[in-house]
Amino acid sequence: MITALVGAFLAALTATSASAEFAKVSNEREFKEIVSGKTLTRPLVRLEVSPAGKISGIGVTWEVTGNWSWRDGYFCRDLYWGGSDLGYNCQEVTVNDGRIRFTSDRGTGDYADFRLK
Repeated sequence: MITALVGAFLAALTATSASAEFAKVSNEREFKEIVSGKTLTRPLVRLEVSPAGKISGIGVTWEVTGNWSWRDGYFCRDLYWGGSDLGYNCQEVTVNDGRIRFTSDRGTGDYADFRLK
């Protein structure tokens, strides 16, 4: 049961949607302006990424917490989901029309799109 839920949560974080032109977020100031006061949503996931460096929310009914910093042009985060450590990763951030995309492994890995609400 837990393995299936972990798989569903990770799939929700890495599932892709139709591609469109996304613009790279190049600095921390710009990133903070984009996420400030917003909730990042996708099916089964609701997150808040605060300008103060905190991550909080819910993923498949379990608490999501973490911390982030901006390093060398990337969003770098530690993330915990339901008490499980999902690890540290630096991600490329891009935006388009009310959506934000996080691409793992400095832009070379899987990506997850969120609506900004």
